[in-house]
Amino acid sequence: MTHYHPSIEILTDYAAGSLPLAHSLCVSTHLEHCPECQQQIRKLEMLGSHLFDQAQTENRPLSNLKDSFFKNLAQQPAQESVKSTQQDKDKDTQWDDYAIPRSLRQFISKSYDELSWMRLSPSFKIATLYNEEGGAQVALTRVKAGAHMPTHTHTGDEITLVLEGAFSDDSGVYRQGDFICRDASHKHKPMVTEDAECICLTVLDAPIEFTGWFTRLLNPIIRRYHPHSHT
Repeated sequence: MTHYHPSIEILTDYAAGSLPLAHSLCVSTHLEHCPECQQQIRKLEMLGSHLFDQAQTENRPLSNLKDSFFKNLAQQPAQESVKSTQQDKDKDTQWDDYAIPRSLRQFISKSYDELSWMRLSPSFKIATLYNEEGGAQVALTRVKAGAHMPTHTHTGDEITLVLEGAFSDDSGVYRQGDFICRDASHKHKPMVTEDAECICLTVLDAPIEFTGWFTRLLNPIIRRYHPHSHT
């Protein structure tokens, strides 16, 4: 069961088509795991369409649409989560031990192993999927079972989506499908559970900063491969 989800603001921007491409990719991948957010998106799309038509009919300024939208959304009754058969259909193609999410198959044709992984420590490596020019970086991180990612801070916003395995930090335990947002105020040392390696999809608006005496030597490498550093 997924316990961590995108905020209502992120889902609203996604439903409206105004979320940046890199962030939309992360939300799309989360939706493959989360029937609850699938329902929320359907509700947002229907409500947004209704309010837009109403604003046009009544000749109301579109500047008032957002306030009206969230007011109506708060009045919507809560819906029980339902099992999604589409989720199973979207993950029916499997290579090796993992099913590649449908939204990532444009970058991964057969297996995670086919990617060009950059090893940053004996237990931690990263593979870049996509760089927005002067913007965010979409990447996969892969950490061995029982290992930890080096302690680091964030110089911008970060979205992490767990694809395989699980990890924990001071704020909680995160499992497959969980959607976690971090900003520059966070400093953490994620630890992978002992039972399996952990693969995560990440969207970084700016490079992370390692803080350990040895690992901080990796910071110039991280910055070199992030598009934000070239603006």
